Amino acid sequence: MDFNDTPEEAKFRAEVRAWLEANAKPKDPNKARAGRSNKAEADRLASARVWQAKKAEAGYAAITWPTEFGGLGGSSIQSVIYSQEESNFEVPGGFFDIGLGMCIPTMMAWATKEQNERFVKPALYGKEIWCQLFSEPSAGSDVAGLRTKAERDGDDWVINGQKVWTSGAHFCDYGIIVTRSDPSAPKHKGLTFFFLDMKSPGIEVRPIKQISGESNFNEVFFTDVRVPDSQRLGDVGEGWKVALTTLMNERLAIGQGSGVDYTELLKLARQTELESGPAIKDANVREHLADWYVETQGLKYTKFRTLTALSKGQTPGPESSIGKIVSGPKMQDLASFAMDLQGQGGILQGDEDAEMNAAFQNQWMWGAGYRIAGGTDEILRNIVSEQVLGLPQDIRVDKQVPFNELPSGRK
Repeated sequence: MDFNDTPEEAKFRAEVRAWLEANAKPKDPNKARAGRSNKAEADRLASARVWQAKKAEAGYAAITWPTEFGGLGGSSIQSVIYSQEESNFEVPGGFFDIGLGMCIPTMMAWATKEQNERFVKPALYGKEIWCQLFSEPSAGSDVAGLRTKAERDGDDWVINGQKVWTSGAHFCDYGIIVTRSDPSAPKHKGLTFFFLDMKSPGIEVRPIKQISGESNFNEVFFTDVRVPDSQRLGDVGEGWKVALTTLMNERLAIGQGSGVDYTELLKLARQTELESGPAIKDANVREHLADWYVETQGLKYTKFRTLTALSKGQTPGPESSIGKIVSGPKMQDLASFAMDLQGQGGILQGDEDAEMNAAFQNQWMWGAGYRIAGGTDEILRNIVSEQVLGLPQDIRVDKQVPFNELPSGRK
C-alpha cells in the first residue's frame, strides 16, 4: 500500500482545498460530530440547494460523471480526494445522496439520451431531487418479494401498492420504482422498472416519526397511478436487472458510516468521573477502548487498500465489502457504551444539554437505520460468504416457483 498522493493527486487535492477554502467555512475541530442541526428542514434544504449548485458549477458535484452530463470526467480516486477534503468543511448535504448516488446513475445506464438530457443536470445542480421506491412492508431486504402491481393499459401502466422506508419522499420531485408486472412468473422474473413524477395523481406520502424525532423516512401509497410506458427502464419483466444497477450503486453510496468514533470516546473517558475514579483508568473502559481502537485501525487500513487500488486505476478487491459490516454495529455499540459512561446524562438528547452536543445519543439512534440501508448486516454477510469466500449458497426453495404460488400467509 502507498499512503501518499501521486504528484497528479497532490495537485488535484491542492486545487480542491483552495476552492473549498474560498467557498466554505472550515469545521471547528473542537466541536463534536454527529449533532443534529437546529435548522428546520426547509431551511437546510434551501442551503443545500445553493451549495449543490455551486459545487456542480465548479465540476465537483459528480467528478466521475462524463462532462456532457455536468461531471468532471475524472477518476474514482479524485472523487475520494474531494470527499476527504470536503469533510473538513461545514457544508450542507444529505438531500441529494440517493438521487445522485443511486437514481441518476440508474437513469444514465438505462434511460434514453433525451431523458438523460432532461433529468441528469437538474438533479446534479440540486434543482430536482430523486428518491428510491424499493422496500415494502413484505419485502425489505428481499426486494424481489415486492407486491406493488403495475398493469398495462394502452400506452400507460397503472400502479397500485405501497412502499415503505422511502428516504426523502416528502420533498422529492421524482423517483425510481420497481413493480410486479407478471405475478405468474418467478419473483425475480416478473418485475418491471419505471421512473415517475412524485407529484402524480394517486401518490400519497406519509412521513414516519423516528425515535430521533425526525421524519426522514416515509410510507408511499400508490392508487391507480398512471405512468407512461416511455418512462419504463429496461424491458418488461426484466426489472430485476435494472434494480441490480441501483443496488450496486446503493452499496457504494452508503459506504462506511461517519460520526463519533474512538477519538471522541477517548476524550469522553478522559473527562468522565466514575464512582471508582476517572473513567480512563477503569480496566473495563480501557478494554473497550482498545477493542474499538483495533477496529478503527482495521477499517482505516482496509480503506487504504481500496484507495491504493483506485489510485492505480484498479478495481477494489473484496476488502471493500467488509467496511459496512464492521462499521455499522461498531457505530451503535460505541455510542451505547458512551451513553452508559454518561450515567443518567446519557438519556439527554438536546445539543445544548448533553455531553459533546448529544453526538453519541444521535449516533445511537440513527445507527440502527444505517445497519439496514444498503443491505442489512445479514444480507451483507451472505454476499461476502457467497460471492467473496465462495461458500455454498443458501437453499432457495422459491427460486423457480411462480410468485403467485408462493406461501404468503394470505388467503
